[in-house]
Amino acid sequence: MCHRIAIDPTENQEKLLRQAVGVARFAYNWALAEWKRQYEAGHKPNEAALRRQLNAVKRERFPWMSDVPKSVPQQAVKNLGTAFQKFFRKETAYPRFKKKGIHDSARFDNGPETFKVVGNRIRLPKVGWLKLREGLRFSGRPLSATVSREADRWFVSVPVEIELPTPVCKKQETVGIDLGITTAATLSSGEKLPGPKALSANLKKLRLLSRRHARKLKGSANSRKSKQQLARLHARIAHVRQDWLHKLTTRLCRENGVIAVEDLNVRGMMANEKLARHSADIGMHEFRRQLEYKSKLRGVELVIVDRWYPSSKLCSICDYRVANMPLSLRSWLCPSCGSIHDRDINAAANLRRYALNYRQLDGKLRLSDTMPASKELRGRNQTVSDLGIF
Repeated sequence: MCHRIAIDPTENQEKLLRQAVGVARFAYNWALAEWKRQYEAGHKPNEAALRRQLNAVKRERFPWMSDVPKSVPQQAVKNLGTAFQKFFRKETAYPRFKKKGIHDSARFDNGPETFKVVGNRIRLPKVGWLKLREGLRFSGRPLSATVSREADRWFVSVPVEIELPTPVCKKQETVGIDLGITTAATLSSGEKLPGPKALSANLKKLRLLSRRHARKLKGSANSRKSKQQLARLHARIAHVRQDWLHKLTTRLCRENGVIAVEDLNVRGMMANEKLARHSADIGMHEFRRQLEYKSKLRGVELVIVDRWYPSSKLCSICDYRVANMPLSLRSWLCPSCGSIHDRDINAAANLRRYALNYRQLDGKLRLSDTMPASKELRGRNQTVSDLGIF
C-alpha cells in the first residue's frame, strides 16, 4: 500500500529537495544519453552496467552528487531501465529526456541511509525532519520515500509493506457502467453521474492565465510568478478530477459484487480532436485503473466487456439489434417491443446482462453468445429513421 502525503519543508529544506530532484533528473538524462551512445556503437546497454559506470565517474566528474543520498541517482537509472522494459514490451513510447519542472521526483530508499516516519513527521537523509500534513494510515514496514513536486507544493509517497487478508466480498449486486462524454458515468440502475468536468469549468480562466504568461518576458520574475500561478490551476484541475474518481470507484466497489465496464479505445478517442479534451476531462483510463486495483482489494469481480460488443445498439428488453446508431441519437424506440430507451441507461443495462452471462458461463462468454442470431439478422437493415428520435 502506498500513501501520498503533502509536506511542509522549510526554505532550506526545499532547497535540498530541489537539489535532490535535480540530481535525479540529471542522472536519468545522463543514463539515457549513454544508453543511446552505447547502442549506436553496437553494444547492448543495461541499467545495472550504467549504474556501475555512474558510480565510477561521479566523484570525479559530478562531485556535487555527493550532496544528496546515493540512492537518488541510482534509483533514477533504475527508472530508466524500467522505462526501457515497458518500451520493449510495447507498452509505452521510447524514453525521452526529462525537463525541469515536469514530474520532478527523487526516491530515497530504505537502505543504509534510512528514513524514518514518526507521527506527523518524516526524516529524510541529508534533509532532516519534515512536517507531514497527516500521519501514515497504514501500519507496516516503510519501503521507500519518493519526494515529488507539483506546482509549488511538495509531496512524499511512502509504500508500506503490509499483510492483506484474503478479500471476501459479501455484496451480491451487479452493476453495469457506461462511460460517456455528456454524462461521465451511467449506472444500470438508471443513476447518471455527470462528473465535475474540472477542465471545462476552469477553461476560461486557464486560457486567460496562458495568454498572460505568454506575454511575460522569459526569465523575468513576473514570468516565474505567472508560471507558478498557471501550474497551480493545472494541479487544482487534476486534483478535483482525481478526488471525484476515487470517491466514485470506492463507492462502486463497496456497494457491488460484480462490476461490468466496457473496454474503451481511449487512445483512439484522444486522437480525435473533437473528443480529446472532453475524454481527458473525465479520465476514462484512470477510472478503469482505479477499478482494477480496488476490486482486487475488496474481492469484487470486474468484468471487462469487449469493445466491439454493441451495448448501445441492443435493446435491453428483447435483444433487438440496430445496425446504425450515431452519437447524436440519445433516445430511441425499439421497433420490436416498443420500449423507449435512453441510450446510456440501455447500454449500462446491456453491460450488466453481459456480466451476468459471463459469470454463468465461467468466463467463457463469446460475443455471439450475447446476441441472438435471428434478431441480429433482423436488425441489420434497420435505419435510424425507423427508430423514433426523442
